[in-house]
This record gives sequence, structure tokens and C-alpha cells, in this order.
Amino acid sequence: MKEQQEKYKVLLVDDEPIILRSLKVAIPWDELGLSIVGEAKNGEAALQQIQQTAPHIIISDIRMPVIDGITLMKEVLPRSAKLIFIFISGYGEFEYAREALRLGAFDYLLKPIDHDELVEMLKRARERLDRQKENEQLMLSVQTLSLLARERMLAEFTLGNPRPLQHLAWLENSELEGEYFMAVVRLDDYAALTAQWSAEEKRLWLFAVRNILEEWSLTNGALSIFPFYNGEWILLFPASLNDGKRELGEQLIAGIKRYSKLNCSVGISRSTSGIDQLSTVYPLASQALYQRFYSGQAGVFLEEETAAAGNREVQYPKELELSLIESIRTLNMERMLTLFDEMSVFIEAQSLPQPLAERLMIEMSVVLYRQFEHLNTHNDWSIEGLFSKLNGLGTLPDMMNVLKTTFRDWLEQSHKTAAREDGRSIIEKVQRYIESNYHKDLSIEEVSEVADLSISHFCTLFKQISGYTFLEFVTHCRMENAKYILRSSNVKVYQVAPLVGYQDPRYFTQVFKKATGKTPTEYREEHVKQA
Repeated sequence: MKEQQEKYKVLLVDDEPIILRSLKVAIPWDELGLSIVGEAKNGEAALQQIQQTAPHIIISDIRMPVIDGITLMKEVLPRSAKLIFIFISGYGEFEYAREALRLGAFDYLLKPIDHDELVEMLKRARERLDRQKENEQLMLSVQTLSLLARERMLAEFTLGNPRPLQHLAWLENSELEGEYFMAVVRLDDYAALTAQWSAEEKRLWLFAVRNILEEWSLTNGALSIFPFYNGEWILLFPASLNDGKRELGEQLIAGIKRYSKLNCSVGISRSTSGIDQLSTVYPLASQALYQRFYSGQAGVFLEEETAAAGNREVQYPKELELSLIESIRTLNMERMLTLFDEMSVFIEAQSLPQPLAERLMIEMSVVLYRQFEHLNTHNDWSIEGLFSKLNGLGTLPDMMNVLKTTFRDWLEQSHKTAAREDGRSIIEKVQRYIESNYHKDLSIEEVSEVADLSISHFCTLFKQISGYTFLEFVTHCRMENAKYILRSSNVKVYQVAPLVGYQDPRYFTQVFKKATGKTPTEYREEHVKQA
């Protein structure tokens, strides 16, 4: 049947004639089910050829005169999203190649061209085109949604919140009406990785992993794939693949490791059916991943095995977990510490042996740690380090003390981070500090350190929010307190000066008169008469 199908069309674009000639003769186009329908020497000529020939694959040099390869792709892809771009680049053009991949290129190869590598690349491109063709009927049912909307829809159901999407009645007959199971793919040590990456590097790495997963899912029977939390993706598989769950997970781990050098773990749920069950199986797959911290290494963790591992049923304190999550979300230290005490009482009341108590605390810690990830306030904190401390302790009070101390430190740092991001909070804190220390020899360097800001940034922010310069506010505090002392006591004027931060009484009198229009003596006499 495949011999009777129309061949996929290929357009070659390069400003070097020798490369065009070698591509035409060195690649077995007929064997690959491909045909060359045109060639162009630059992007401008390629645009005309694309309109005339409607190719499926474009092999293009990345750097060309007039219009380069990336500009060509950016011009064409919005109109032909299924078009496959393969770029040829030199060794000094890696940044261009990476930009091309980010913008939607299928792949790239370096000069001098390895023809065997290109053949393998074209085979994968052919497989993608075949897959797209086979799925055209299925895709008709989702053309009313963009990819982002579909992912959002699946994420909403996974979160157990289908209400905003009830009008999408066509989903009642979706592929999820049959039995399926969920795999949650999560990058290991994600917090440590993001601490190393810049914002741009983070986007590129997550984009790369997603591409790897999408390519893999096309040929391995996945029903759907979508990102959930940062560093985490969900894949859905038909129940017919149930017997090969572990192998699927191992393939996912190996693929991500091979193409991105990143480590990940996979948690896999039991089978279910219906899109409304996404929120039921996600916690199962996610909880299976807790075993990652017991094993100490990346792996595949099946929910059925995780459930069977416990030798007794334990009532999980879900309400306590939700309350702890809320205390962290609101940065409520006192509430969080009180809830940890309640956890200790719960464990004692259950009379749990140490292994089960430790397991419960680890599961709770993972959930709470992820809240700090969602808040984006964590630094280089190590949850594995926390688990090592717990593992080395022998009593419940010692274990709970480590939990409380660790999460208290993390919450304090989160407070500092939140305050650092809130200029008004910073300045209010500084004003309180000045009001408590105005009588000392305050320097702008000292107060800038309190604000954890550079001197120039502090000066700008302080003036912007308070309306005073630093010196004006210090003087204001000193004068207000001097007036209070003069009104409320018989302390001699020369004794008032050091009480409000001035060692020279004459200088104090000059500053006071400039601020109030009166000398300290005149101010006191006026207010004594009024009294």
C-alpha cells in the first residue's frame, strides 16, 4: 500500500551549488519515499518555490544571503504548521541552530554533512508525516481548540476542576472514554537545576524535554502528552499497554537521558476510564514517585507496587496536609509550626511504627516542598538532605524537631524573598528600624544593609515610597521625638540633643529651628503657656 501512496515532497535550499548537487545524488530519495520538487539558492527564492510546489520537508542552510533559514521558517510555519524544517549549520553557528530548534525546527546537522545521519533524520521526518496523516481524522475533533487550550483543559481535569470546561460536550466521546493509565514524568533535582539555569536556559531545556517526549509518544502509542507543573509532564496511555508499563517508563527515562543528559523519574497509575478520572489517577501516579526518595536513584515507580508495599492501612491526614499547604502559601509561620505539632499528635495517636511514621513525614514533606517550588521562593534547598537527617534519627520528637526547624528556616527565607520583592514592605521595615535607632549615629550604609539593597537602589526606593530622602526622614524622627521630650519633661535643652542623636547642642538647636521655626527653648515655652 505504501508504494502506491504519493511521495512526500522535499525542497532543497542552499547558496552553495556543490551542497545542492551532493544532496541530490547522495541520498536515496526514492527508497525513502521522498522526491525533490525544487531547489533554491536563498530564502527569497525558496518562498516562491514553496508557493509553487507545497513541499512537506525543507532542507535549508541556516545562514544565507537575502533571507536566512530562520527568517524563512518564521515566515512559512505560521501558514504551514506541519512543514518540517531540517537545517544545515556550521560549527560556529550553534546559537542559530539552537534558536531554530526553539522556534520549531525538526532537527539540524553540522557541516560537512554526514549523509547517513541525514538519511536517519529523513526517516524520522517521514515517520512524523505518516503519523500526522494517520491522525488527521482524530485531529478533526480537536481543531476547535489550540494546543494550549487542550493542555489547559487536561490540566483542569487533572486538578479536579472540570466546571469551566463543561461546555466542551464533544469530549464525552474522546479517547479517554476507554481505559487508560497515567505516567507522570518528573525531572530529578529540578530545584537545583533551575538554580543553575538562567530564565532563557530554563525555557530551552523544558522545550527540549517536551520535544523529546512528543517525538517518543508519536511512535509509542501515547494518547496525549501535556505539561503540568514546571519540570513535570503527564502522558496518557491506553490500557492495552498495561503489561508493558515498566518498560514504557524505562524507555522514557532512557530517552530523556540520552538526548538531554537530564535525569528523571516516572510514576505510573493504575488503569481507569473517563476524562473526569484524571484528578483521581494523578495523585496515585504522583504518590508513586515518593518512592524515588526511598530508592535514592532515578527509576520507574508503579502505583500498584507502592500500594502493596505497605503492610498496614494508614489513614492519611489529608485535611492536615491541606492546612499546612495553606500556611506555607500564606507564609504563616505560627500556623505552620502549630500544624506540625498536630502532625506529631496524629502519629502518636495512630501508634505508627517508625518506618510508617517516617514514610508519612516524607510524603508530607514532598508535598510541602513542592509548595515552595510553586511559590518560586526556594534557593538551593535540598529535600534529600532533609530525608537523610530524618533517616538518622530514632525518636518521633527528634524527627519532628528536624521537620519544624527545616521548614521554619525555609519559610523565613521565603519571607525575606517575598519582602525583597515588595518595595513597600522593605521601606516600612527600614522606617521601623530608623524609628527605633534614630538616637544613634545612623549611616546610610547601615540602613541599606538592613534593606538588603545597594545604596543607590535604596535611596531611589526610599524617596519613591516614603516621600523623604534618608536624611530627611532621620531628621524628621529626631525632631518629632525632640518635640515630645520638650513638651513632656523638664530635661534641659543641652541634654535633649544626645537623646535624639546630636552630640553638639548648638547644631541640634540650628536643626530644630530650621525644622520648626523656633529654638528648642522657644518651642518649650510656647507649649508650656498653652498647657
